[in-house]
Amino acid sequence: MSDFSPADVAVVAFAQTPSLRRAQTTTNGVEMLIPLFADVFAQTGLTKSDIGFWCSGSSDYLAGRAFSFIAAVDAIGAVPPINESHVEMDAAWALYEAWVKIRTGEVETALVYGFGKSSAGTLRRVLALQTDPYSVAPLWPDSVSIAGLQARAGLDAGRWTETDMAAVAARSLGTRNPAAQRSADVNAAELLAEPYVADPLRRYDIAPVTDGAAVVVLAAVDRARDLVERPAVITGIEHRIDSPALGGRDLTESPSTVAAARAAEADGVEVAELHAPFSHQELILREAIGLGDGVRINPSGGALVGNPMFSAGLARIGEAAGAILRGEARRSLGHATSGPALQQNLIAVMEAGA
Repeated sequence: MSDFSPADVAVVAFAQTPSLRRAQTTTNGVEMLIPLFADVFAQTGLTKSDIGFWCSGSSDYLAGRAFSFIAAVDAIGAVPPINESHVEMDAAWALYEAWVKIRTGEVETALVYGFGKSSAGTLRRVLALQTDPYSVAPLWPDSVSIAGLQARAGLDAGRWTETDMAAVAARSLGTRNPAAQRSADVNAAELLAEPYVADPLRRYDIAPVTDGAAVVVLAAVDRARDLVERPAVITGIEHRIDSPALGGRDLTESPSTVAAARAAEADGVEVAELHAPFSHQELILREAIGLGDGVRINPSGGALVGNPMFSAGLARIGEAAGAILRGEARRSLGHATSGPALQQNLIAVMEAGA
């Protein structure tokens, strides 16, 4: 067992909503979040008064309303007053902020949450606004089209095949995660018979548009030992970014993932939850991180069975931590991405603590 310092931070609880095509909730996420807060409090025995820092990830533009993240604070309640922050991206980056807050010794516990109601608008058009505002966004290239360019570049370069992509989708869709929006008993051959949606992508190569939320509770390692029997201690966490200029980088590779994995010391993991909204992106990430055949990849099904915007990356870290909390692994990895074609990537490596 590793020797953990008092400054180390652990995941002690995780909860998420099912990924739904259209959740019967408002865009501020309150209805999604209240049951999740109750769930993680039940897992740990904590109350709202015990949380030293709250941090969320969401998008006001996706919600179609100003300050939707402030409205979501209604899920926490007005009393007692809270110490709160927010990031305008996937809540995995909110987890990073909360990790820093605990590492500095300012607080002992933090609750991180993310939510998104993608069905409220036209998601592909919204995501086009993530691209360069001068040379790319005016062309309105949607996320699926950009991913199709990336997949075609890899196929033409011989980096992967359509059979490789179908194998990823078949494995993910074969899961029975209760949070999954879709699951099916399929094989690669059946998927290859499907028509193209955006050549060379088929329907099952593309993450479904889904609504959902996720919550993770962090605690300083000494406090974590009092809360759960087997906390998932974060031994390495790093995030890096590649060029926003799609023509300025090789889309078949992910240098930012390579750098983040190296900095987080991602070797030796048994389980890896990769935030890959498209089947070929898992192939890029596996190579970038250096994951061997013995690693269980996306046992939850990953983003291909449910990709709620602004919480799917946090959910990958939560799922990876869950494997440790349940005693199914001693060392795991969670990955989150943001931006077009794997532009930004975060790696969190966790290890069982006692």
